[in-house]
Amino acid sequence: MIKGLGIDITELARIEAAQNKNAHFAQKVLTEAELAQYQALSGRRAVEYLAGRFSVKEAYAKAYGTGLGTVALQDVETLTQAGGQPVITRHPFAGRALVSISHTATLVMTEVILEADNA
Repeated sequence: MIKGLGIDITELARIEAAQNKNAHFAQKVLTEAELAQYQALSGRRAVEYLAGRFSVKEAYAKAYGTGLGTVALQDVETLTQAGGQPVITRHPFAGRALVSISHTATLVMTEVILEADNA
């Protein structure tokens, strides 16, 4: 049963500017495991990754029903599997969390669905 649905759209340039202005921005947004994946990337792909993870955290907080603040950036972890699929691996909701991430040249759009057992 779907318990929450959240979407977010983030401008890549806004996240790139935040990282350029504050070298610790990625460390504030990303979990340790996400940061390790991010640091293996470079150029445009690194910007897309960082913006995507930021956007997932925003979408997750909307699906959770609280917004960021109650759900902290470090509470939600999304890792890329070997085949390229993003998977939410850590989060505060007791059920399943599903995620989709899509990019254009200037934007990242994410969707998060929170599911609970029917019981």
